[in-house]
Amino acid sequence: MKLITHAAEFVLPGHPDKLCDAVADALVQAALEQESRALVGVEVAAHRSHLYITGRIGCKDATSIDVEAIARSVYRDAGYTPGWIPQAEHLQVVTNLCLGPLEDGEDTFRELSDDQAICIGYANDLEVCNHLPPEQWLVQRLARAINQLRSQHPELGLGPDGKVMIVMSESIKEDSPRLQLEAMNVSLQQPEQNDAIALHRAIRLVTERVLEEAASSLSSLSARLPDQLTVNGAGTFEVGGPEGDNGLSGKKLVMDAYGPRVPIGGGAWSGKDFFKADRAGGLHARRLAKALVWLGLAPEVYVTLGWFPGDREARVLQITDHLKRPLAAARVASWIDLSLKRSGEQFRSNGSLVELARWGHFSDAQLPWESFERFSPVLAHLVDHLRSCQSESAGKGADGYRRQEPLVDQIGLGNQAEAAVSKVRRLRREEQSRADLGWQNLLKQIDLQIEAVMRGLGAYRTAEKVKGVAR
Repeated sequence: MKLITHAAEFVLPGHPDKLCDAVADALVQAALEQESRALVGVEVAAHRSHLYITGRIGCKDATSIDVEAIARSVYRDAGYTPGWIPQAEHLQVVTNLCLGPLEDGEDTFRELSDDQAICIGYANDLEVCNHLPPEQWLVQRLARAINQLRSQHPELGLGPDGKVMIVMSESIKEDSPRLQLEAMNVSLQQPEQNDAIALHRAIRLVTERVLEEAASSLSSLSARLPDQLTVNGAGTFEVGGPEGDNGLSGKKLVMDAYGPRVPIGGGAWSGKDFFKADRAGGLHARRLAKALVWLGLAPEVYVTLGWFPGDREARVLQITDHLKRPLAAARVASWIDLSLKRSGEQFRSNGSLVELARWGHFSDAQLPWESFERFSPVLAHLVDHLRSCQSESAGKGADGYRRQEPLVDQIGLGNQAEAAVSKVRRLRREEQSRADLGWQNLLKQIDLQIEAVMRGLGAYRTAEKVKGVAR
């Protein structure tokens, strides 16, 4: 039996670093509401009652953005109301911002990278975890539930600041993984006069509930409580937030993405618009990793993208599986739009960027860069067939994590599959000019082509296995 240990952490919205991320992204959202191609690159630092905001906001009527009001609103919404320092109304906002319209022609050049960047993407085949590492998925769920204790149990007197850390073991026996929460630490802001025992009891109950819900979705996860559950292990945690520690935007990039088992690549995401290579690249890398997993090329995929100044789209530097073996995925990558134009125009979420900053960029499967149907309708048709073939194959459990054999071998989907998908792309462009019945008949023909390709790939795999036995 092989035993692996993974750790993950999450912080609450009142944590000083997350306050800074949320303020930075609130300014990004305000600028995008003024102009869709707004240029935003800001950084935020917090200490005690002071908040420092620097950088550039370039858009129409940029000077009309009420920076101080936005910052106070973020603090207030995070819980810095009377009784907690710094109270939003007492916040002293210091700015050194370049505010103004975009220069002539600058909106066009937004499609070109203005900096270099290295960006990492990851996905696994655990759909119930939104293809995230299980420990990162679980710690985020725990943090959300614990954060709700402030409103659900006011008698606990909890403050805005807090953090959660977990240690999860993964045991692999006979190619079947089992996940167990081994240890958990929770630090929550609470006045000394409030009941610390009641807080510990509440955390235990929340953890038990979240584990039961998670285990019902993820069959490889045990619902057993961890042997070690620590709450405010260093004593009373009364002075927190920016009063207890300084904060800086971008410091929680690991937590924003996949947790510590996946490299973080380049720069911060919050505070930058979706034309910026750091933020756009991280999301593009995630899209590509997800597509490769969906196509069955590997149960886990790591993608490394690169940008040079002046690049319109990402350079695919490396694609590997969980064993660090290179994947022959260049053709698949060519089917996905990895351009800054795509991210800048279509990645802007309809929801709150503040909530995105607080809870992570991969916390919602319906976000523009997370939803498969939204970001790649061409590949969606092929994936449907691959998934149907997968569901009919024997031996795949509910989770499939690190067990699934690649549905498509290292032959890059084959020339026939590429031709079939190219035909789907062309036909979709002509969809508006075709009658519904005729369109459905054409799709059925494509279905038959792809099924034939899959049968051919199956025969190829069988032949390879026979060769291996013969050797």
